Parts: sequence; C-alpha cells; structure tokens
Amino acid sequence: MTAIDTITFDLWQTLIIDERELGRARTRRRLEGAQEALNDAGYAFSFEQLQAAYRTCFRTCRAIHAQEKDVTFDEQVNIFIDNIDENLSQRLEGPVAERISHAYAEAFFDFPPPVAPEAHGVLEELRGRGYRLGIISNTGQTPGRLFRRYLAQLGVLDFFQVLTFSDEVRLCKPSPEMFHMTLSALGTSPERAIHVGDHIQNDILGGNRAGMRTVLLGAAEGQERVADPHLQIMSLDELPQALEGLAL
Repeated sequence: MTAIDTITFDLWQTLIIDERELGRARTRRRLEGAQEALNDAGYAFSFEQLQAAYRTCFRTCRAIHAQEKDVTFDEQVNIFIDNIDENLSQRLEGPVAERISHAYAEAFFDFPPPVAPEAHGVLEELRGRGYRLGIISNTGQTPGRLFRRYLAQLGVLDFFQVLTFSDEVRLCKPSPEMFHMTLSALGTSPERAIHVGDHIQNDILGGNRAGMRTVLLGAAEGQERVADPHLQIMSLDELPQALEGLAL
C-alpha cells in the first residue's frame, strides 16, 4: 500500500461534540434574534411563524444536501426569511437583514459545543509525526467562517493546513469532489490520505468513494450501514495507534 501522508477530519461529533440541548438552545436564540430585529422594524410575526419558517428552511436545505450540494450561509438565511413571508428578504432594509443574519450565525457562540477532550493531544501527536492535516465538514446552520474563529479560540486551528466547509464550496459530503478538492489543496492524492469521522454516509461512504482509507469514530448507533470503514475506533485518542493498522 502507498504510504499515508495526510489525515482529514470531520468536525461535528469528531473534533467538537455537540448535544441536542445545545442545538435546541441555538435554534431558540436564532429565532428570538430574528423576531427582535423584525419587531424593531415594525413587523409583527409570531414566534410560531418563525419556527415554521425555520423548519421549512431546514427541509429545503436537507433536500439540497441529498443532492450532495449546499447553499451559502447568506442563501440559507434568505431561505429562512422568505419562508416567514414571501419575498420578505427583498423587502427588508439592509440593517434588518444584517441583524437577522448576525443572530442566526452568532447563536453558535452563545451555546458552543465543546472540543473533544482528546483532540488537542491527538492533533499534536499527528503533526509531530509529519502528517498534513485538514478538515472536511458540512456546516449546517453555522457558517465556516465562524468555525475558523471558534477553532482559533480553542487553540486547534493552526494544526490544519486546509479547511473545507460545505457552505463555502457549495458541496456537501458525501460528495467525492469535496474530498478531492481538499486533498488537492493539501498537495496529496486519495491513496495517500485517511479520513476520520463519525458519520457512515457522510464520512465513510464519502471518503471511500473519493478513494481514501477511512476510520469510523464511535459506534454509529442508529445509522444505516451504507459503507464499511477500513478501521473503527471508539475514541479519538485511539487514532495514532490505529493508524499503524493501515499499512503506514
């Protein structure tokens, strides 16, 4: 086998660990911020109307993701606004739309998911071994630019040479193209790279289709087994030793 020189990581539930309650709190903060901005501009939409618009936006984006595509963060916010009231995004004055966008994004920092306890030590060891490191992540409701800011705050941003976020490239895992563009930017090829993530479809199927070797993190409970990883680990701190089993 070809020697490995690059490791790419998923972000959610791999390097940062989210919880359902945090996600719900972020959603409420987004909706409260949007309602406040609209109320101050003279609109009287109910919280329930905003909830319905948010759910419809989520379903719209999920349908786009099913095609292995994504929208930019600004496009997602406009989808949300236009589901509150038809063409509302075109009628809002700039400062109002900016307040809604700000609340939508910054809710992440109000209820941030903690970094995986093992992440810093594992990344330090892998960098010390000379691996090129990257992130390939679907972004959901948070733009990639905020993830960069958050990872810098956590002290792990500088471990990565390349970060590929779905809202910035308008592609969504498991798109092989998303993996290939990341590896190209890292100056390597699929047969020389490993992808690590917790999601069987997005990370394992995506990485396998891209021609990489893959490592599944965790038990993947409740996930359909649409692809098999080359290795499976239960904790991130198992990764450095597990790499020895991939013919490095």
